[in-house]
Amino acid sequence: MNGAFNNPPDIAPGVAEQAVSWLVEMQDGALNPRRQQAWEYWLQAHSEHQRAWEHIQRVNQRLRGLSSPLAHAALNAPKSSSRRHALKVLLSLGVGSALTYGLRDQLPITPLLADYSSPLGQRRNVQLQDGSQLQLNTASSVDVRFDAQRRVIRLLEGEMHLTAAQENRPLQILTADGMLQPQGARLNVRQFSNRTELAVLDGRVALTPTAHIGNPLWVQAHQQLSFNRQAWSPAHVLDANSSAWTDGMLVAAHMRLEDFLAELGRYRRGQLNCDLKAAELLISGTYPVNDSERILNMLEVSLPVRVKRLTRYWVTVEARA
Repeated sequence: MNGAFNNPPDIAPGVAEQAVSWLVEMQDGALNPRRQQAWEYWLQAHSEHQRAWEHIQRVNQRLRGLSSPLAHAALNAPKSSSRRHALKVLLSLGVGSALTYGLRDQLPITPLLADYSSPLGQRRNVQLQDGSQLQLNTASSVDVRFDAQRRVIRLLEGEMHLTAAQENRPLQILTADGMLQPQGARLNVRQFSNRTELAVLDGRVALTPTAHIGNPLWVQAHQQLSFNRQAWSPAHVLDANSSAWTDGMLVAAHMRLEDFLAELGRYRRGQLNCDLKAAELLISGTYPVNDSERILNMLEVSLPVRVKRLTRYWVTVEARA
């Protein structure tokens, strides 16, 4: 088992509590200028603060994808002391080191105990024991369970690219929305909060949504689609960006600027915002995801926008007057 999340980052309990408190305060609404300045000062005061903030943001994002009643109540209840307390309990679970492998199936925060994971802004390559080649995109995690009868890969969060090895044991890929069964396939799978996106580059894949009754849908090579627990969308031809991340690139073909920044924001720390007046601008090109600052600088040259940096962790792209 990979140890990336068996032992969470070595963050002092006091610093973890500070990070939780800041996030809970932000959940209650935008900070006023004085509190915003105080948060920025705290964040930049020490590298441990930055690691704690990055970690707690990732945990918070995971909680939003959970079906746990406690998570739902904490994240969606009206502003109240009980909501704040519930958030602190949930987020503290993500920071604490008491989670163990034995609790994996009992606790809903399974990405924290993933077999393989990749940190924010980085990608990871893994060769599985059957010879399959697995790549994880930024902030992604999977569980892997191989036994004598079958091979199972569960995508817990984020995005994975798999070149599946062919052997007698059936291979299943599980997501929050259903099951995929590749046959001689190379595929890309991305988990969103409300759907899963599948792109088949080679071979073919049988798709069965969790609540679907009937035969699976066979998705052929060079097709992609989205599906949820009940149904799937019509398949269409692969787009240029479906697996460009495996080469460290982000491909845009007449993409809305707001959507482009949302994709770019997956690879950098902090908040990357798009002003509503600039959201519908279109962008095309191929961009290296490991140099987001350079991309932001290029936007000011190629589009009628300006990049406003409150700090390196709070950036907004605005339309030029």
